[in-house]
Amino acid sequence: MVLKDQVALVTGASSGIGQATAVALAREGARVAVNYLKNARGADKTVETVCKAGGDAFTFRADVTKSAEVGTLVEATRKRWGKIDILVNNAGDLLARRTLAEMTEEYWDQIMALNLKSVFLCVRAVWEEMAARKNGSIINVTSIAGRNGGGPGAAAYAAAKGGLLTYTKGLAKELAPYGVRVNGIAPGVIWTPYHERYSPPDMFQKYLASIPLGRAGTAEEVAEVIVFLASPAARYMTGETVEVNGGMWMD
Repeated sequence: MVLKDQVALVTGASSGIGQATAVALAREGARVAVNYLKNARGADKTVETVCKAGGDAFTFRADVTKSAEVGTLVEATRKRWGKIDILVNNAGDLLARRTLAEMTEEYWDQIMALNLKSVFLCVRAVWEEMAARKNGSIINVTSIAGRNGGGPGAAAYAAAKGGLLTYTKGLAKELAPYGVRVNGIAPGVIWTPYHERYSPPDMFQKYLASIPLGRAGTAEEVAEVIVFLASPAARYMTGETVEVNGGMWMD
């Protein structure tokens, strides 16, 4: 198990990519703090899956757009296991498809807080501990939308995810001297509750038609790449954002 004795904190881990990531990290030996905001049942399922496989995990409700709640989440993880070695910033959402004509200042601020500000708050809460040990891995979950501008009504979301791509590089430069690696992962069309909520069947089929591999990805396929980035196998990688999209975007 490549992550034995490591402690991981995964935000937004009650479904989809976050849930699959928590399970995959635990499978490789990590103890996992499962963050959620609304979906307590999903978070409990994540922990149940981990524990049935012999792993160790616990749930913690926190709104990662709020500094105080991020602080309590981090402290609860440290109180339980003494440290945080791996931070996966997965929390994020489109919330709704909004064109420019439909855009409100409140919606814009919500999108930026959930998809970008939350990463700043979580990294700020853990980086000094990682730096003191000269070891740590931070993985930011961005999106193909940050590369191509997103689908209909997703411009604000795409802007936030594009900002996260750039912030990942900036953090990587700043934290590299402390032995902390910062990488990103940019999923393409992945079959998760995200698309169940926001992509009608006709839209989803159009997305599929543009994927060279001819299908949507799975949350598990994304999680496996996150595990790689968190592992010693990626010890000379930082500032990189890995595309996991079936060839939909090539750079």
